[in-house]
Amino acid sequence: MAPSNEVTDREALTSRVVPSMVFSDGGASSMTPAPTASIESDPAVGAQKRFTVRGNAVVTGGAGTLGLRSCDALLEHGLEGLMIFDVNPANSEKEIAQMQAKFPNVKISTQKVDVTDEEAVKVAMEETVKVLGSIDILVCFVGVVGCVESLEMPIAQWRRILDINTTGSFICAQAAARQMVKQGNGGAITFVASISAHRVNYPQPQIAYNVSKSALLMLKSCLAAEWARYGIRTNTVSPGYMDTILNEGDGIAEHRRIWAERNPTGRMGSPSELTGTIVLLSSSAGSYINGSDIVVDGGGIVL
Repeated sequence: MAPSNEVTDREALTSRVVPSMVFSDGGASSMTPAPTASIESDPAVGAQKRFTVRGNAVVTGGAGTLGLRSCDALLEHGLEGLMIFDVNPANSEKEIAQMQAKFPNVKISTQKVDVTDEEAVKVAMEETVKVLGSIDILVCFVGVVGCVESLEMPIAQWRRILDINTTGSFICAQAAARQMVKQGNGGAITFVASISAHRVNYPQPQIAYNVSKSALLMLKSCLAAEWARYGIRTNTVSPGYMDTILNEGDGIAEHRRIWAERNPTGRMGSPSELTGTIVLLSSSAGSYINGSDIVVDGGGIVL
């Protein structure tokens, strides 16, 4: 005879009600209507409008090299307000001050945020709305890496990497999307995944990082399906090896040589080469891009 708790569990399983996704009908009164097609008489105006970035953005990990360069590009294309979430934004105080001087009419603020802390993220998003007025764009750069042989990897390190890179991204996306739904104007969410989500990196072993980034690909696909009816587009960008401080130092000189040799372009990417894709997915030009992953790696994925 089965234990009573097992019977109860089975009864609960067979009587459960599973929610169903709801898609937009794409009509004029929906959150996903087709844009009005028009050709501008002034080519400069047409070009500018095509990649216009509207509203306010939260950029997590925005005080890092890749985040700062993309923040600058978003501001150049019309971003009206910027909130940088970072575990230590003070590390880039000089660069952020320069950005504020470059865009004196734009409100640019920072908050020290641990993206794995659900309550802290909720409070930070609420503070962002108070400061900027709305949240229309979320770009998640935040992430950590750890290179260690799988047989030797401490489980605590595995959990930390997935908690920051994957769970932290979902926590931020959920909090931002709740605000976007409340506002009723839609929005754009972009997760920065990695070429590591598509293939095993060589020669360094980094299983936890690779798994955490591959999870972002499915995360964006699920959210793209669920949240489209609210006018929220969710996509990912998968950069290859980028030439930042994280990839510098004599200790990885041989790795850098191998990475370059295994890429058709023969080099690593410049942070500026990622900014166009971030702008695209955040701008009016990306209005029909949802659930996509754009690889920016110089062709490394083809090998």
